[in-house]
Amino acid sequence: MHTSTHTVLYDPHGLIEAGLPLHREPYESLVTAVLAWTDEDPLTTRDLEQIALQLTGHARAVAADVHRRADQLPKASGPKALADIVLREAEGRLSATLEGTVRCVRNRARLVRALYERLDRLEVALAPERVVPSGG
Repeated sequence: MHTSTHTVLYDPHGLIEAGLPLHREPYESLVTAVLAWTDEDPLTTRDLEQIALQLTGHARAVAADVHRRADQLPKASGPKALADIVLREAEGRLSATLEGTVRCVRNRARLVRALYERLDRLEVALAPERVVPSGG
């Protein structure tokens, strides 16, 4: 008899994940480091595969956040349209097979950076209008 100590949660709409903040700083540091690599950086194929996996998982989490934020905007809004384009591109790039190459890891790093840029712009678009005090 096999007993498991794991509980499987059914969360098809990602509501549990939506309430959790992304750990942005370590991934932004990783992206910066990856994009600063030189040809002399000695990493094994396995190391590159692990970094690509980390960036892929995080890109999926950021893409889900971008999607949730974009869904809060009106359908005809420019920021939503741009987010939809970025999400379609991200989906295509994330569906590509992972390789243990610097090129693959850099592509994933660029994707994470692009998703965070779009997320930041959505945050601005969702921010309440600021009232400018009158000068009189």
